[in-house]
Amino acid sequence: MAGRLKGKIAIITGAAGGIGSATARLFCQEGAWVGLLDLDREKVERTADQISRAVPGCRVKAIAADVSLVDDTLRAVSETLAEFGALQVLVNNAAVREFSSLAEASEKSWNRIVGTNLLGMANCCKAALPALREAKGAGIVNVSSVYGVLGRAGMGQYDATKAAILALTRTLACEEAQHGIRVNAVCPGSTLTPFTLGRARARGMSEEELKARGAAPSLLNRWAQPEEIAYPILWLASEEASFITGATLMVDGGLSAI
Repeated sequence: MAGRLKGKIAIITGAAGGIGSATARLFCQEGAWVGLLDLDREKVERTADQISRAVPGCRVKAIAADVSLVDDTLRAVSETLAEFGALQVLVNNAAVREFSSLAEASEKSWNRIVGTNLLGMANCCKAALPALREAKGAGIVNVSSVYGVLGRAGMGQYDATKAAILALTRTLACEEAQHGIRVNAVCPGSTLTPFTLGRARARGMSEEELKARGAAPSLLNRWAQPEEIAYPILWLASEEASFITGATLMVDGGLSAI
């Protein structure tokens, strides 16, 4: 089905790479106009240029902003509205990671990860809600993680924020239903992004080795490609999911079923 987001205007955070850029490209292929928001100005501008070349006739706007800063999120929404005139979809994908046991986690790292992953998402939602409330069939899709519902060692700070995102999603769905806004979450499993490839290279592991033994166990026993996460995000943002809100969609190759 082509044109599933035709006439829709979206903001995607963390759009410079991985799941964010894959989602932005897919949204453009399906007819959306997209504001690409990322902390890294150079990367987000390069991503916007790549999408423009790959999807003839699409409209994208690169916006450098820090989601942990309220003023930056307000500015990002204002720039999107000035460029496109409306807003129907918000995809909250921006996130940072900290690798530490909880016993060793520092106050600085807690502030950084909570500020971006949780407060950053709350900031973006609050900034976008006035425009979303004016739109017809508006939706928010929040990117959590399979580890928002499963436990593991070494990334407790990250996983705590991803669990909190699911609570935020449910509450916001309850609060915004009266305004016609649907709010849902996706929980990706192991995904082959530039970030994971970079960490593998830093450990002396090739992409082939990473694919062979680097992913968390799952029923499908492989890594996801970013596009495989982008498609469920697209679906939740589209009218095909018009009766779905407050939901958590596991996109994890069956990891959470084991």
